[in-house]
Amino acid sequence: MAEIVLENLCKTFDKVKAIDNLNLKIKDKEFMVFLGPSGCGKTTALRLIAGLEKPTSGNIYFNGQCVNDLEPKERNIAMVFQEYALYPHMTVAENLSLCLQVDKVPKEKIAEKVKKTASILQIENLLDRKPSELSGGQQQRVALGRAIIRNPSVYLMDEPLSNLDAILRVAMRTELKKLHEKLKTTTIYVTHDQAEAMVLADRVAVLKDGKLLQVDKPRKIYDRPANKFIAEFVGSPRMNFINGDLVEKNGRIFFDAGEFAMKISDGVLPLIEDQTLSSGVTMGIRPEHVRVSTKKENNTIAARIYFIQQMGNLGYLELEVGKIKLTAAVKPDFEKNIGEHVFIKFDDRYIHFFDKAGKRMIK
Repeated sequence: MAEIVLENLCKTFDKVKAIDNLNLKIKDKEFMVFLGPSGCGKTTALRLIAGLEKPTSGNIYFNGQCVNDLEPKERNIAMVFQEYALYPHMTVAENLSLCLQVDKVPKEKIAEKVKKTASILQIENLLDRKPSELSGGQQQRVALGRAIIRNPSVYLMDEPLSNLDAILRVAMRTELKKLHEKLKTTTIYVTHDQAEAMVLADRVAVLKDGKLLQVDKPRKIYDRPANKFIAEFVGSPRMNFINGDLVEKNGRIFFDAGEFAMKISDGVLPLIEDQTLSSGVTMGIRPEHVRVSTKKENNTIAARIYFIQQMGNLGYLELEVGKIKLTAAVKPDFEKNIGEHVFIKFDDRYIHFFDKAGKRMIK
């Protein structure tokens, strides 16, 4: 098994900093997900850990040993890529056993390992088939099996489910999580899919422009995003953002968005820094925390329904408050039509405030 430490890690291609001073500890047996948009540096970080790229500066440690100068084969890792890369002329059993044959493992031991790996992945009945005879999900299981059979210290996975259709991708997430719980092997998984990250990760490392923005448990990333970018990137539909000011009126603090002013509850006030008063801020609220009512109540805000999305198990209202647009989650049987008015209220337990630049969360 392996604990991995990235220390002041940098990687530059020409004049582009793909990885910018990355510091991160991946615990032994942990399932760590690198999450971020295309070009954020997550795959480069994975390739540095694998030894497929050399750091421009900084160090990589496996169990306290610096591995900067070790070749990939010396790091005891196994990689699973987006492309399955199975040999088309070989059977499943031959694809699984190839790396063991190269290492000159005895035939009896190879047969034993192939049988055990196939059992773990439930592909025993596919051993005599060739890749062209397999579905996408079956091919991905074989690709995973080829990594598992080596019994490495670390699994490195680069968007391994992105070629699967939506239904199969969800099913394979479950299988990957169960597999990790069974094998207890340190795993680093790269994805741009925030749903995958939320389901699979013990912890999520969010990257942007080569920099680590936040690392925490998935729920903490969702509930307490460190900045506006993370708040917007994690969650679907995305968080609502409303620009305004925190102002004081008659001894009370209000969020003034121009189209409406909302009193800040006493429970929230201690979490807001004094220097933010009268400066521009952005309020963030997720759609599931916008309460919708057909009747006017205390502290509600009038809104007009701009669009309705029915998703089967729930619905989403696209709302207009003057020039402000926001999304609210409602029950699927919500009965109102486009153009009609409703009244909304924000659950202030889940309100976030970000500074004007969006670089940090105030509350």
